[in-house]
Amino acid sequence: MRGFKSGRFKKFEKKLKMKSTNLEEDNKKEFTSDIEQNEKILKETFQDCSDLEYRRIEVNHNIKWLIVYIDNLIDEKMLDEHVIKPMLTSLTRDVPKEAEDLKSEMISIGSTYSSTIVSDTVRHVLEGYAAILMAGSNNVMTVSIPGLSKRSIDEPSSEPVIRGPRDGFIEHISTNISLIRARLKTSKLKVEYMTLGELSQTRIAILYLKGIADDTLIDEVRTRLKPIQLDGVLESGYIEEFIEDQPYSPFPQLHSTERPDVTAAELLEGKVAILVDTTPFVIIAPMTFWAGLQASEDYYIRWPVATFVRWVRFLFINFAIFAPPLYVAITTFHQEMIPTSLVLSIAASRESVPFPAMIEALLIEIIFEALREAGIRLPKQIGQAISIVGGLVIGQAAVQAGLISAPVVIIVSITGISMFTIPRYSFANGIRLLRFPILFLAGTMGLYGIVLGFLGIMLHVTSLRSFGVLYFSPVAPLKFAKLKDVFIRIPIWVKFRHSIDPKSREGPN
Repeated sequence: MRGFKSGRFKKFEKKLKMKSTNLEEDNKKEFTSDIEQNEKILKETFQDCSDLEYRRIEVNHNIKWLIVYIDNLIDEKMLDEHVIKPMLTSLTRDVPKEAEDLKSEMISIGSTYSSTIVSDTVRHVLEGYAAILMAGSNNVMTVSIPGLSKRSIDEPSSEPVIRGPRDGFIEHISTNISLIRARLKTSKLKVEYMTLGELSQTRIAILYLKGIADDTLIDEVRTRLKPIQLDGVLESGYIEEFIEDQPYSPFPQLHSTERPDVTAAELLEGKVAILVDTTPFVIIAPMTFWAGLQASEDYYIRWPVATFVRWVRFLFINFAIFAPPLYVAITTFHQEMIPTSLVLSIAASRESVPFPAMIEALLIEIIFEALREAGIRLPKQIGQAISIVGGLVIGQAAVQAGLISAPVVIIVSITGISMFTIPRYSFANGIRLLRFPILFLAGTMGLYGIVLGFLGIMLHVTSLRSFGVLYFSPVAPLKFAKLKDVFIRIPIWVKFRHSIDPKSREGPN
């Protein structure tokens, strides 16, 4: 496992040293036994926070309990039923004087925590807990009464399948962990929490299978996450760029998915999952080049069909990168490589085109990318219509006007279709970028430029690493034992050796 590149995070080390003293002082501040003084501390902390609610329970004008919570983050009906009502009932008998007694005698809902530290209580209140302060005690109890509305579990829109589970992650980290635990019912599945974002205080969860995931990999994930200093972490993409090995590479070195079945499968292979609250996308490390060309549905359909589809992807990823550059190189520098009749046909179609082949291909590529981006950003009801109708109308009009030749439209259309065969969206985005520098090399140096571009891609991919794992493995370096699930999708009963060979089963008599 290659060591962590601490040099990339030197600028954060100074920030950590400067803030460490203030943070330690704030984290050590404790409540007092005076409930009114504790209320004053909370009001100073939450100054100008109009959504913070203070509910007092008094006896003879003396505050016995003070309940503090943020409106809309908790279920007030449950608070009244399971917290406040038992407190009012207890006024006729002995009143609990400590948080532990309050928990055992009166509170029967949600998870509870007790602490004398102000920062712990503030954090829990911001996470949707109700804080209960008691007169004469500096121990504050927080009760989980979630009331924030959550999106229902739907089918993932970025990774659709014909056959396979239909549930996907949502923006609630606890729900996402439960979806993974529903598939991996084992105590070996470990969950470690941490908090990132000074203002957002976003919960991060590290998931791995103890005994299957390498301990060095787990330590590496922890080491890369801890130095991150941001004001807010609103999506997993915020931290993805901080922890990848090569931030300037077009290839993603971390796999992002919103499918629980994919995450469970990756954990079974010894990888580590990083879940971020408020986002449905889970980060999985490490990632390889070949994982970017594999879909979850490959393992839900019969292996000959899955192998055929996988080979289709291998073919079309080459089309996605090299189809336009090859057209430009051959029509500009190497016309002798194609039949005479085809040369005459291409020449006739380009007779009225005022641009060189490279500018022509680059122009239509940019138009295609603009249509694709517009189709994504527009409302769903009109996005597809705009991208389809726009492509047909603009392409046909450009050909008739003599600005673009018909062969280029055909080549770029094939390239666009090829992009949609790549199952991983982030991986497909990297491929989208590669064809533009290759197109420039083809337009300036012909096939020699394409060869140089291909060698550059191969050198980069074979030297790239993801958390110490070589990106092009197991092909480079070559490991025959691990090739059985790269170019072909072997049968499940072969992959798991302890399974029963179906050929050994006896048929009906």
